[in-house]
Amino acid sequence: MKKQSITSLLIIPLILLLNFSDAEAQFDDPEIRAISNSERSEFQDKFRGIAWTGQGLYNPTVIDRLPTVELRSRLQAVFGDPTQTIGDLIKENFRPGKAVQFEYWFIIDDEIPLMILDLDGPFENGLVYVGASRYVDLMPQVKRTLTRKLMNSELELAAYCDYFYSPEREQWYKVQYKDGEFSRRPIDRPEF
Repeated sequence: MKKQSITSLLIIPLILLLNFSDAEAQFDDPEIRAISNSERSEFQDKFRGIAWTGQGLYNPTVIDRLPTVELRSRLQAVFGDPTQTIGDLIKENFRPGKAVQFEYWFIIDDEIPLMILDLDGPFENGLVYVGASRYVDLMPQVKRTLTRKLMNSELELAAYCDYFYSPEREQWYKVQYKDGEFSRRPIDRPEF
C-alpha cells in the first residue's frame, strides 16, 4: 500500500508538470491578428468588461529604444493601417489633446486583447502596450513575438502619413515616412 501511495505522489506532480509544459509550449509562438478600423466596434463589444494593464509588457526590448516614427513604419509594414488614428477620434468629438497619433489593436490566439499606441506622437521612443490583466503572465511572450516580427531583418519600412496634436506645443503635426525619409512638420489643424 505504501509503495502505491508513494508512486501516486510522484506521478501526479509529473503529470501536472507535463500538462503545464504543454500549455506553455502552445503559446511559444502566439498568433497576433491586427484589428482593422472597421472591426473596432466588434472588438470593443467583445472586450467591454476587460481589466486593462500595462504590466507584463514593460520588459525592455530593442523596440523600446527605437523612435516611434520608425516603429509606426514597421507596424505599417507588418500589420497594415492602424486600428484607429487621431482622425477617427476627432470624428467622434474627441478632444485632440487627449488623443494619440495611432493605435493598433490586436487579438492574440483568438482570445487575448492587446493595444499598442504611441506615447507622445513623433517625439518619443518606443510604444505603450496595454493588455488584459488576466493574461499578464503571457504578455512577455507576446512582446517577444511582436518584437521578432517588427525587427525582422528582411522587413522593409512602409510609407505612412498620420497627424498628431501636441497639447504642450499647442501645435498640429503631419507625421510621415515617405521616400525613405521621416518627417514631422508643423501644420494648421487638418480636415478629417
